[in-house]
Amino acid sequence: MSTDRMVKATPESWMNPPGGQWTWDQVKHLELPFDWELIDGVIVVRGMAKWWHDQVRDELYVQLRQALPSRDVGINVERCVLLDDFNAVKPDILIYDKRGLDLFTLDCTPVANAKLAVEVVSPGSSVDDRVRKPVLYAEAGIPYYWRVERDCDDLPEVHEFWLHTGSGQYVSAPEHPRHNVKLETDRPFPISLDLDALVGE
Repeated sequence: MSTDRMVKATPESWMNPPGGQWTWDQVKHLELPFDWELIDGVIVVRGMAKWWHDQVRDELYVQLRQALPSRDVGINVERCVLLDDFNAVKPDILIYDKRGLDLFTLDCTPVANAKLAVEVVSPGSSVDDRVRKPVLYAEAGIPYYWRVERDCDDLPEVHEFWLHTGSGQYVSAPEHPRHNVKLETDRPFPISLDLDALVGE
């Protein structure tokens, strides 16, 4: 291991990774006065979300949790999933396979256990949610991705994607690429959601 890889990030040095990139092992114990992710070996500050974002995320979590098919399937909110040594990101919601995991000692969910990543788009994270994170999730092999947008009536609209094994990229779900009012899908398991209820309609 190089000397650079042995250096641990500190509250004074986090903006200056040795060799240009931190690894997860170098930053996982770092305590900073803000929420952050590791993307491409760089610590990225997570901004404050709008009320609409948090309302939709929290209510979506409740509905999805009720839809989980068994105790072997878990769900969490804004906890890190380790994509590789240089990328530990926090999807708004992650559904994962709990089997084989020690939930009391995990730092991050291993990407091999991730089944569905969900991002609720905010003005301050729209490029990440629409472009950068889907690419990272696809490259890491997460089978399903949802992007939740705010439509012109302030209601949530879910764009459903699945990972095309041939190209390694996300493609729109063929039956219902975009969901309004109701979401009905069988990926990654049968799910029926009342989308308008996410904002109290």
